[in-house]
Amino acid sequence: MRTSGRTRPDLPGPRRPAFRDEQGVWQVSDLPGARAVLRATDTLQAGLGVETVAKLPSAFRRPVLYQDGPEHREYRRQTARFFTPRRVESEYRELMHRIAEREIGVLRRAGGVDLSELSLRLAVDVAKAVLGLTESRAGTARRLERFFPEQLGRPGFGSPRGVYWAARILYLWLAVYAADVRPAVRARRARPADDLVSHLLGEGARVGEVLGECLTVAAAGMVTTREFVTVAAWHLFAEPDLLERYLAGAEPDRLAILHELARLDPPIATLRRRTTAPLALPDGTVIPAHARVDVSVAAANADAAGDPANGLTFGEGPHRCPGRHLALQEADIFLTTLLGDTPGVRMAAPPRVSFNEEFATYSLRGLVLVTG
Repeated sequence: MRTSGRTRPDLPGPRRPAFRDEQGVWQVSDLPGARAVLRATDTLQAGLGVETVAKLPSAFRRPVLYQDGPEHREYRRQTARFFTPRRVESEYRELMHRIAEREIGVLRRAGGVDLSELSLRLAVDVAKAVLGLTESRAGTARRLERFFPEQLGRPGFGSPRGVYWAARILYLWLAVYAADVRPAVRARRARPADDLVSHLLGEGARVGEVLGECLTVAAAGMVTTREFVTVAAWHLFAEPDLLERYLAGAEPDRLAILHELARLDPPIATLRRRTTAPLALPDGTVIPAHARVDVSVAAANADAAGDPANGLTFGEGPHRCPGRHLALQEADIFLTTLLGDTPGVRMAAPPRVSFNEEFATYSLRGLVLVTG
């Protein structure tokens, strides 16, 4: 298959040993080194707003994304059942088909639409089902999209712009709480269900902690799955031979193709860690304790030499993405419905690509689908 993606056509670059850049951050881009960093237990999460979360009172339970050590392992053990292939098959497959039909119905009626609008609602509604946000008011996708814009400013109180972003985040936080989380909490306290909100309440989580976890999981589903569905469709529309193979394949073959496309264009290009003890890499480099480490997933995936099973798109080690099977399954259901069951569908315009440096993600907007 291909050796480079569509969002970063300059990759792969030359393999380079780990090094410390001018800002003092260690850069790791080879696959063995990247895997060693992500599997290490003497590291902590960095980036993705972890520095802001660290300022919360110690009594406040951190969302799982920002946990490390025994607390993190126990939470992952208790919640693993929500993301197993069997659970996806029994609880979410029918839902994903309904959402796909609903969203592609929008395209059929309109005759033309931006794919990112459809993939946004797909990603958010599947994430809501996993969480248990089934009593939300209309507009969840828009609330979350405003909460995680393509470009995020830095909140603070030292400048008018910083104050604006602080007020904006507070307002949006309260909007998601009032319209999505509070109704779910009330319903689950009255009648618990088999979902994450019920699990958190059963563990004694406060409403603010439930809100933080819901925002984290919803963001992971929205930001990554939304973009992945779009980039996969871009590949398939632009490469007729690949599209033919995809539509002719059985489900395992289609999932293998999507896994490969995820390797080529990982929605999160960089994962960040901070060491708590010296960390030895396979090439002999030793990263000292208390160092910031940036792992280039995009470069390490290129170093995987075309083997998607070796890629790090879904992470590695303690923070490996629990929803990887869910994401691939919903992408496959949506794309087979779009490309196999929608007569005359075609890409009228490729997407424009932008990058959010704060979260190391790409955004694809303007991939216009038309029918007829």
